[in-house]
Amino acid sequence: MNHDCHEASDEVIARGAEAIIRRGAWHSRPVVTKERISKAYRARELDHRLRGARTRSEALLMAQARRAGVRTPYIFDIDMASCTITMEFLEGITAKAALQDLPNRMELARIIGSRVGRLHRADIVHGDLTTSNIIFRGQEPCFIDFGLGEKSREIEKKGVDLHLLKEGLSSAHSEFMELFDAVACGYVEEYPEGERVLSQVGEIEKRGRYN
Repeated sequence: MNHDCHEASDEVIARGAEAIIRRGAWHSRPVVTKERISKAYRARELDHRLRGARTRSEALLMAQARRAGVRTPYIFDIDMASCTITMEFLEGITAKAALQDLPNRMELARIIGSRVGRLHRADIVHGDLTTSNIIFRGQEPCFIDFGLGEKSREIEKKGVDLHLLKEGLSSAHSEFMELFDAVACGYVEEYPEGERVLSQVGEIEKRGRYN
């Protein structure tokens, strides 16, 4: 694929253990690029194969999420040589900020739950379901960073997804303890197996208390 249209103004906006995130432009569109980092401790061929598989998997999950009715960034380009995804830059407010600052936080939480329900109904497990990985543009949440995601029918894995979201809500928004109740309402409305997953969240919490 042709990458001559990337502009030189790319700036690093995040650097994690697995990837570097840059903001730049592609065909004059504002974009974000996600490049998976090479690991020096792995054999070169194995390293490239793993990074390529995870790049391909993340792009596929984002496309499947869109088909399931969940907003994700549009992907403009995938460069398998550098294991880089070029995607739409989203102007908006993180769910973390929205749930803290906006008066309609309970409705926004319900909508988040509904969209997570759509993901799980399609057997998509996000893998890093935090309020920093959800961006609101108006009333519609957009889910980003599927780098730890996978396809799975397992109730346990879906429970872990929701448990992570619940923990993030109670940590960042402890004064609004009812937020997860709103998430749960939206979730069970959208996902027929929702009550089973919520029961699993309770089981996961019990295991955490007794460990």
